[in-house]
Amino acid sequence: MITIALSKGRIFTETMPMLNAAGIFCKDDPDESRKLVFETNQKDIQLIIVRASDVPTYVEWGGADIGIAGKDILDEYDGTELYQPLDLNIGRCKMMVAAKKDFNYREIVAKRAHLRVATKYPKAAREFFGKKGIHIDLIKLYGSMELAPIVGLSDVIVDLVSTGKTLEANNLVATEEISNISSRLIVNKASLKINREILQPLIQKFSDAISK
Repeated sequence: MITIALSKGRIFTETMPMLNAAGIFCKDDPDESRKLVFETNQKDIQLIIVRASDVPTYVEWGGADIGIAGKDILDEYDGTELYQPLDLNIGRCKMMVAAKKDFNYREIVAKRAHLRVATKYPKAAREFFGKKGIHIDLIKLYGSMELAPIVGLSDVIVDLVSTGKTLEANNLVATEEISNISSRLIVNKASLKINREILQPLIQKFSDAISK
């Protein structure tokens, strides 16, 4: 049995057409079910629904053979047993620094002054500001990132930005781009060796779906 790990939300919605193009159809609608394991029309392929940040862990430790995860999550992940054969070009957004509109970010950066940074992407934040020679106090949050500068918890945030509407609604503005983010197909290295006859054609079908 081949297990594919997915997370609900935008990535799942954008992944389904690719799975369908690969001839894989889920027998139930995950949006209307509380189940975590779903059968497909392929008797040897099943889908599991996990938290987005857990997808690499499930794949690396054998809970799933393949999965789809954002580059933001993969960049924070410390595992070594993941193969990333494809950028699926879905779930596209940007990793950005954002601050209150009246915060003089550029002056602070020019002076290499101390910054308090709230984020759920500590590795990306440390690397980005480290290259600028800026010392930061890192505040790890798991949600409602935009609130941190508003209440004075942080000077800036490092977060994903898609349309920018949430920033605008909270009187924040994106001040600097860190990186482009998209979702990647990830594969358990051991499973690829053992199940190559099934996984390699499946990877190729994903590749074909990207180019259409």
